Amino acid sequence: MAETNGDKATGQALKEKLGQVGGKVQDSQTWAAIFRPGSIFRKGYTDSPRNRSYVIMNSVLYHLHPVKVKRHAVKVSYTLCLGGLSFFLFIFLTVTGIFLMFFYRPTAAQAWDDIQTLQTAVGFGLLVRNMHRWGAHLMVLTVFLHMARVFYHGAYKPPREFNWVIGVILLTLTLLLSFTGYLLPWDQLALWAVTVGTNMMGYTPVFGEQVRFVLLGGVEIGTDTLLRWYTLHVLMLPFVLVIFLAIHFWRVRKDGGISGPL
Repeated sequence: MAETNGDKATGQALKEKLGQVGGKVQDSQTWAAIFRPGSIFRKGYTDSPRNRSYVIMNSVLYHLHPVKVKRHAVKVSYTLCLGGLSFFLFIFLTVTGIFLMFFYRPTAAQAWDDIQTLQTAVGFGLLVRNMHRWGAHLMVLTVFLHMARVFYHGAYKPPREFNWVIGVILLTLTLLLSFTGYLLPWDQLALWAVTVGTNMMGYTPVFGEQVRFVLLGGVEIGTDTLLRWYTLHVLMLPFVLVIFLAIHFWRVRKDGGISGPL
């Protein structure tokens, strides 16, 4: 019994010591700089309507959704989760794409060999590459279906017409990402796709030849061409797409959430 009481006393003392240390940490300037007033991690937080509002307003993750959501907006049968699926596939493609970048060199002499090595000698390489490829196909499909759902539900009408334009830009960026990724194996399909694509761009009025020259990295297809399309695929297009995604999500919130049925 004495040992039990001693253990309890030791445990209580340790708990008090940890509480004192935790209190000092929460009172520090660093803690106050990270967690804003009203956060559940701030010292003295109480569950009240005011503090609940602070939690929503001060948290990026919580701020993605409003405090109140319309009933139709949470029905899977109405939205089909197509917007969320498209965003999930973009994150999925980013993760699998980073894995593939470790085993790929964007040069005409090594690209095809690296793809073959990835599929035959790298653990789970073939699986991840196929996941990336099929994920890209699915993203094109879900973005297209998402826009079709928005169109048939009339969600492009005022005050959401600007967000519809943003959606069209996102669809274009998705197609460009799919096309540039299609070229990276640098096989016969890729070479002819580059030839057809750049020739089409060359017929653009006024500055078509200049655009074609920039995309080819010269007057004919070569290593510089692959490097430029690789940079577009892994850096420029994803960067621009993330910017427009942020604007798209922001406008959904500011335009009153997901539009209701007609």
